[in-house]
Amino acid sequence: MRPLLRRARVWFGRRGQDEARSSSVDTGNTTPEGGEPEKKDPHATNFVVPVNENGAELPEPGLQRGVADAEALTLTWTKTTLTLVFINMWFLYFVNAFQSSVYDTISPYVASYWEFHSLSGLPTAIADACTAAVYIPTAKLCDTWGRAQSFLLMTCFATLGLILMASCNGFSIYCAGYVFYQLGFGGMEYCVDVITADSTKLKNRAFAYAFTSSPYIITAFAGPKVGNEFYDLSGEGWRWGFGTWAIIFPLTALPLFFTLRHQINKAQKQGHMVREPSGRTFMESVVHWTKEFDLIGVFIFTAGLVLFELPFDIADYAPDGWKTGYIIAMIVVGFSFLFFFAIWEKFFSPVPFLDISYIGDRTVIGACCLDATYQLSYYCWNYYFTSFLQVVNSLTPTQAGWINHIFDIVSGLLLFLVGGIIAKTSRFKWMLFFAIPLYILAQGLMIYFRKEGQSVGYQIMCQIFIAIGGSVFIIVEQLAILAAVDHQHFASALALLNVVGTIGGSAGLTISTAVWEYTFPVALERYLPASAMSDFDNIYGSLTEQTKYAVGTPTRIAIQKAYSFAELRLLSIGTGIMVLAIPCALLIKNIHLDKKPQVKGTIF
Repeated sequence: MRPLLRRARVWFGRRGQDEARSSSVDTGNTTPEGGEPEKKDPHATNFVVPVNENGAELPEPGLQRGVADAEALTLTWTKTTLTLVFINMWFLYFVNAFQSSVYDTISPYVASYWEFHSLSGLPTAIADACTAAVYIPTAKLCDTWGRAQSFLLMTCFATLGLILMASCNGFSIYCAGYVFYQLGFGGMEYCVDVITADSTKLKNRAFAYAFTSSPYIITAFAGPKVGNEFYDLSGEGWRWGFGTWAIIFPLTALPLFFTLRHQINKAQKQGHMVREPSGRTFMESVVHWTKEFDLIGVFIFTAGLVLFELPFDIADYAPDGWKTGYIIAMIVVGFSFLFFFAIWEKFFSPVPFLDISYIGDRTVIGACCLDATYQLSYYCWNYYFTSFLQVVNSLTPTQAGWINHIFDIVSGLLLFLVGGIIAKTSRFKWMLFFAIPLYILAQGLMIYFRKEGQSVGYQIMCQIFIAIGGSVFIIVEQLAILAAVDHQHFASALALLNVVGTIGGSAGLTISTAVWEYTFPVALERYLPASAMSDFDNIYGSLTEQTKYAVGTPTRIAIQKAYSFAELRLLSIGTGIMVLAIPCALLIKNIHLDKKPQVKGTIF
């Protein structure tokens, strides 16, 4: 650990007082060498660095409590503390990545255990709909209550979800547990991303995100193997695939919470935070924090998004499908709520979620649209990919998991390179014009190589290309939207990006599940030999049953053809959607990151 600390410490430096001042003083228009004068930042303000009577620097005035706490924290902690915080965040990502990898391996078999393999994408689709709705409330909590408290709340949700999945006695309880798990882990990762943004310079942020995401390189190999071991345990051994992490995760998360709280208390003692009595009565405090949290706006958005998204996940189970009354009502009411949310934020909200000038910024729009397009395209085909590899390419669950996690391996390594280039050049937009064509090419090649009898090496090649393109998307989207806003709106901007991305992913999973249900059983019925038709329902609903038939037998060949038939439709939809990424990329401005100072204190 000590050598790691020594290496990590050289990455972090304390910005001097002069540099801190540069983040607070508008220098007007500047003329870069050989270029046109840069436009003045419309959101910049002129003021002297605030200090208290003892000379201790204070957070910038006008910030909400959670943001002010974050600035006071970076003004207080040392290089060693910052290093330890990043190491703790690395281990958090390691635990999350490991658990996600195990889940991806065993989830088809858990669904098959309840004889719901064809619906194995349903828990993820429902969870994504609910998770998308929780990002904005979490952002408001981060800004008004604090980063540490919000992180602790998300930790509790994730732990509860793992306990429910480990102890479930039916598919419905399993789905409910997965919703809590996704809410918690998604919210936890979001809080960690906000803390990372609080603790880094803009030009180094890509490298910091690469560091916290690097555990996926390890878990991509280990996760499927461990998941396979849980599956191989006698009886219901898969339950330990969730129960184990219900113990490990909180033990990993709590040190970060206590570190952040300790540093905030330290900041108060050192004078970097001024807590004066508000003079408000209890009811006045309730009204004040209700306005600060924008409780009405948060409720309208959360209810609207859940009501609007859920019908797309549950319509197939309604008595009359899309014609069912409550399905139509949920869509109409949900859309109306979202429409009213926009009106509320524009005209009535005392503390808007995001400054209206940022909502209309072309970089913010471009980054959000790119994320939604990428997630929608990817999840149109990815969920059934590991099952496809096991059935069509005759791989074991471990081998299929390795291929499915090539993205984690390649992107984990490539993000360091991408982050280093961005830190050196302070530019990022140009990378999209290489990443988008490569990604579209890879998905197009997967359409051709989906057939039975093709070498699995072609699938590996396509996954490498997809990982290269996808890693660029992930970094550029985050940098673009953070570069377009100030520190007060970090949490809101990241929440907006996560919302649209999660909606895109949920829509992709919904499309994937719907297309699968309307294509795979039709193709299976067409290709299955008469001798196997009596087992049609078992074959359709269970991956275990599908892989039970020996390779080369008529029944196995029929199942492989049915998979290829369904995958053709899924991949074609995903590839067509990805073309929309080109106009999204054109919207993003080519921002010079080194000229956008945003945070101060001891940062990376």
